[in-house]
Amino acid sequence: MKVALVGASGNVGSRLLAELVRRGHDVTAIARHPEKIEARPGITPARGDLFDDATLAQVLSDHEAVISSVRFMMSDPDKLLNAVRASGVRRYLVVGGAGSLEAAPGVKLMDTPKFPAAAKPEATKGIEFLNLLRQEHDLDWTFVSPSALFGPGERTGTFRLDTDQLLVNEKGSSISYEDFAIALVDELEHPKYSRTRFTVGY
Repeated sequence: MKVALVGASGNVGSRLLAELVRRGHDVTAIARHPEKIEARPGITPARGDLFDDATLAQVLSDHEAVISSVRFMMSDPDKLLNAVRASGVRRYLVVGGAGSLEAAPGVKLMDTPKFPAAAKPEATKGIEFLNLLRQEHDLDWTFVSPSALFGPGERTGTFRLDTDQLLVNEKGSSISYEDFAIALVDELEHPKYSRTRFTVGY
């Protein structure tokens, strides 16, 4: 599959890039500094400006799917969505956040006492982005939320999925970048969560 990956040089984006190439996909790896991405079989580095929707749309065009792996505070959701729509690509997967997940009945994770204050602006922007997607009729979108603790780790291939509930086990709520990438690329290849959100955790 020919995939445009926005934010390919980031912590999550680099794991997604590795997972996509591992599975034989042809990836246009889009970043502000594409020189940081090694051009090799399966990877075509490309420059992309998240605030220039017209130019970004040209970069995204002629792909079968777009994956967005960018911080919500560092992008304009309207411009990003405009670029995807204008590109003509309908399949759109978004790396989301955990703040909007339900930690208890009727209680979002970001509204719990232990949620870091420093993370609230990004979580709030993520919720705004998800709400925009829920009003979206032109794109076949999926918003993928990680668990509360999200960082580098092992690629185990063993994890759980849910929709809006925060996934917790005896060790808490966590997922590695590597296993998150597996779950997202699984969804790309075998869609089960069209126009909705799902979460990944151990």
